[in-house]
This record gives sequence, C-alpha cells and structure tokens, in this order.
Amino acid sequence: MSDAIRLSRLAAIAACLFLIAAVVSACGSSKSSSTSASSASSSSGTTSSSSSGATGTPKPGGSLTVLELGGYAGAWPTGLDPATNVNGAADQDQMNSIFGQLFQLAEGSKLVPDLANSATPSAGGKTWTIALHPGLKFSDGTPLDAAAVVSNWKRDLASPCTCKPILPPVKSITAPNPTTVQISMAAPDGAFQNQLLVANLNWIASPTALKKMGEQAFKLMPVGAGPFMVVSDTLSNTLVLKKNPSYWQSGRPYLDNLTFKATADDEAALEALQSGGAQAYDGMATPSLVSTYKSHFTTTEQPATSPYDIQLNTAAPPFNNIKARQAIYYATDGALIDQKLFGNQFQVVQGFTAPGGLFYYPNVPGYLTYDLNKAKSLVKEIGGLNVNFFTLGSPVNQNFMVALQQLWKQAGINTSIHLYSLAGLIQQFDTKTWQAALQTAGAWDPAAGVGLGFRFLSQSPFSGVHDPKLDALILGGQGVVDPSGRDKVYQQAAQYIAKNAYGPFLFPLASWNVAQHGVVGPGLTTVIPSVVVNTPPLWQSVGYTK
Repeated sequence: MSDAIRLSRLAAIAACLFLIAAVVSACGSSKSSSTSASSASSSSGTTSSSSSGATGTPKPGGSLTVLELGGYAGAWPTGLDPATNVNGAADQDQMNSIFGQLFQLAEGSKLVPDLANSATPSAGGKTWTIALHPGLKFSDGTPLDAAAVVSNWKRDLASPCTCKPILPPVKSITAPNPTTVQISMAAPDGAFQNQLLVANLNWIASPTALKKMGEQAFKLMPVGAGPFMVVSDTLSNTLVLKKNPSYWQSGRPYLDNLTFKATADDEAALEALQSGGAQAYDGMATPSLVSTYKSHFTTTEQPATSPYDIQLNTAAPPFNNIKARQAIYYATDGALIDQKLFGNQFQVVQGFTAPGGLFYYPNVPGYLTYDLNKAKSLVKEIGGLNVNFFTLGSPVNQNFMVALQQLWKQAGINTSIHLYSLAGLIQQFDTKTWQAALQTAGAWDPAAGVGLGFRFLSQSPFSGVHDPKLDALILGGQGVVDPSGRDKVYQQAAQYIAKNAYGPFLFPLASWNVAQHGVVGPGLTTVIPSVVVNTPPLWQSVGYTK
C-alpha cells in the first residue's frame, strides 16, 4: 500500500467522532456470501445466564417500551439521520428499527442479510458488490433500490462527522442495475462487509423524504425501510415508533408499537421495569444487580467483544519511555481486580478482542504479566512514576480506577484519578498531553467500530500510539480478504503491541439484556455478540408470547 493511500485512510479516522460514546461507555432469512464474517471466530468464553420464561414464538400485536441508558444508547442529540447522528453506533436500536440494516449480526455470531442478499469481494478486495432484495420500499412508498443506496453512501462518506467506516480511498460507488451496488477502493478492504455493522452505510434513508423535508426536519422524522416508522421524537428522551406496514419481511414486525426511552442508570431502569413503566432494557451493566434483575425478569448475558484497555500516551511523558509503560504492565493484576470487584465473572485477555469477537487472542506471546518486583524495580530505575489517570464518570468506572490506583501504589506508582463527563473526556484527548486513560478497545471485528484502529492507529484522535509499523499491521490486517490471512496479521499486531508495551488489556465487562416474562426475541432473550458495546436485539422479531 502506498504512503498516500495509507495516510488518506488514516485521515478518515479523524471524522469518526460518532463513536466516542461507544468508546467511553460503561452492539434475515437469506443465505449470505460473506467471506469474512464468522469463519475466523474462535469459541466464545461467554455464556448466557437467563431466568425462565425466555422461550416461545411471538404473536402479532402489542406495544413494547425499551429503556436505554441516558448519555449512551439513550442519547441522540442530533437526531437519527444516518449522515449526521453523532451518537451513531450507540443508537443501533433506534437506527435499526427505523432503517433496517443491509446486514445484521444474528445468533451464532453469524453475519446474515437483511435488506441485502449478499456482499461479494473482487479484485482482491478492492471492489465489493452488494446485491439488494428486489422490490424493497421505504415506508413513504418510494423504492429502496441501488440508486438510493449510492445516494446515501456518497452523502454519508462526505459528511464531516459520521459513523462512517475506516476505508481506503473510495474511487467510485455505482449502481450497475436497480438491485446491485458496487464500491471500488484504491486498496483492498477485506473487512468491508463486517464494517457495515457499525457504520452509517448500513442504514439507508429515503432520498425522496430527505429532499422533501429538508435535513433539519428529517433528523426528527427520518424515513427508512425498517420494521418501524417514527411517530414522534423527543431528542435523547423518547422515540415513539409504529409498525411499518410495507416492511419487506412477511409477518414482521410482530409488535404494533415500539418505544425507546432514556433512563438515568441501571437502578432507575430496575424501578421502571418493576413499576410497569417499561418491558425491556438493553445494556444493563452492573454485575451486582444481576441477581435482582434475574429474580424478576428474563436476564440474558450477551457475549462481550470489547475488553478494557489502559491507554498510554506514548507521545508525552512519562509514557514516551518504554520502561514506564512496562512498569504499568507489571503493576497491573487484572485477575485480582476481576476477583475482588466482579467475583471472577470475566476472562482476563491479553489482546484487543474478547471471547465474543473475531480474532480472539486470550494469550499473546511476549505479553508482560503481573510481577510486583519487576514493577518496583522499573519505577525505581526511572526515578519514580506519577500518573494522571482518567475515564468517564460512573460508579463502576470509579471502583475500577481506585482498584488500579491501589495496585499501582504497591509498586511505587502515584496515581491521580480524574472522572469526566463525555465532553470533558473528549477535551482530555484533544489536549494531546494526557497520560493514561481507562477505555474499552475492541469490536466484533477489529477493523470496525471502536476497534483496533480506533485505539492504536497514529492518526486516530483517540489513540495514544504513534508507530508507523503498527499502523501498517493494523491496516494490513483489515485489507486481507481471507480470514486466515487476516488472523496472521492481527496476531502480529497483538504481539507488536505487547512487545512495545503500548497498553495492557484487562477483561471485557459483559452487559445484560432484560425483558419482562412473556417477551422474547433474538438478542433480547437469546445470545448475540455485541457489535460494539451493547447487543442490539433484532426488534423486527421481538414480541409477546401471550
């Protein structure tokens, strides 16, 4: 890959601000021709833990209110237009319900078609051909054809602030016929189909409605071809939807009405569910509340794909010194934190994916594991180590940070903890002088979402690493079409990160999806890996059994 192409691809990351919420929080029936969706996935170490009442076939009808965590999945401050929604991937539930998806992640960690039939690479992965279902229509009655997809994709990729995927330079997007879309790039992108899952390119809006309404009005009343239509929208508060009678899949959705409401936290959600103010909650993340939830509701643990990572800024002191970075590795005992804070619920990892994701590496050659004596020796050798350490403010994160602070103190590392709102956290990254941060790093596919590039590519605004060799490995792994080839490159990337002590990984915190007894559906009461942080249920297939 030429330097110009690589730099162009890297520059695209800077516009990906939609993913910040996913970063700091705490994602069909036809045969797919995907070449990279599931064949590289290793066995999942996560199991479903649900209470009784999660089986049965939904019956048509009924209304369902779903709670979403305010500030994350319960926030859509700029509306739900795929090209302008800055919260993008965090709002998958709302976006999928309105627009549907070209492809969706289903049970068994399988990427399957929704509005599209297939995605086929050619020219070594430089060109991808998407075949659409024939006869698709938006809820306003206009056709969802290849021309509509081309119009959306060009608009999405031109937007300065969207959840667009990190692609090589795009040479062309064309519609050879009404049901075929082709995208050609200057370099191979073997992960393109998987990247769609957390990108605005997966959500197709009605060009006719957008032109007729104008962008500002469309943000509040978007028109798609998904299972539901917008009735009303109070930004970052309540979204009321109704069944789309022209939805392409016969007999779906089951529900007549679907409402998403923001909730303050997991305890507030529990109270709302117990009082009957809601019937489901997507993304409960407080382990201590699991038993309480399970005693009242169907509570299903979803396979995690995003491990926690201690980000170290290698461009500024003290972590421009590899010995300081090594000291953090040696002073960090992830297994002990898991035991003390979470009762050994989670699996400590040494790589950038978790048991629910692709290319999972629990053990990485050369990874520096806990060794207090070596940590003490390094701290003494460099003359002491003082660290400003920050993350997004939440009770779970605060306990996590304090536990790390106490561990590091044993090695002679003095740590100052800072908890920020989302805006404050972004400002810290913007300073470029930050030192260390507790964040998540990973996605179902490392090339997508808050994945490997988001945390470790030089040009990402949310990376602390600035290493051209690592850049080449990250982009090289994304470019290979064959999953086994991608796996080899990603293994090299994991080992390179370990060798250079670019940031220790801990373990992924799981999330649980919760439903009132008698409510069932894929991803809600069954297991689907999280695409980014939460698992978005397939709402077209959710309903009541009685």
